Amino acid sequence: MAISAGSGGGDDKPMSDINTTPLVDVMLVLLIIFLIAVPVVVQTIELNLPKVPFEPTTTKPENVSLSINSAPDGSCQVYWNLTQVKSDELLKRAVAKLKSDIEKAGGIQNMTAEDLPEAHIRADINTPWRCVGGTIYTMQLAGFPKVGFISQPDPGSIRVQRL
Repeated sequence: MAISAGSGGGDDKPMSDINTTPLVDVMLVLLIIFLIAVPVVVQTIELNLPKVPFEPTTTKPENVSLSINSAPDGSCQVYWNLTQVKSDELLKRAVAKLKSDIEKAGGIQNMTAEDLPEAHIRADINTPWRCVGGTIYTMQLAGFPKVGFISQPDPGSIRVQRL
């Protein structure tokens, strides 16, 4: 076993180099965790969305996310989050959602239009309008005061907002 004792020239400076190995190890572990966690958190139906100018939206946890697609046979496919629903089931779910939110607030007298949940619709670009229009009609029939669209912005139209 050999130990380096130095040159013996009186060079007794303390070692000032920072050991970066633990930092790199921690960063690699975090990178792997985030690479695994992001696809798990972002669960959506794969759609080809229309390109429109970018306007940021604020999403509240009580909002309803609907995805609309057309099946190869021409029928409409509507998804409440990740669950496929038929038109009558969509109406029942929407009415139940509004009732539960109103009951949580202690009645309609304690709420304003801004307090009610919104319906956010994502539709594939090739989906027939009858599917989208039918979903809008159903959500408005259930009592949702705001029904909006989620689109994919054109990369050239994104504007940076400064605060």
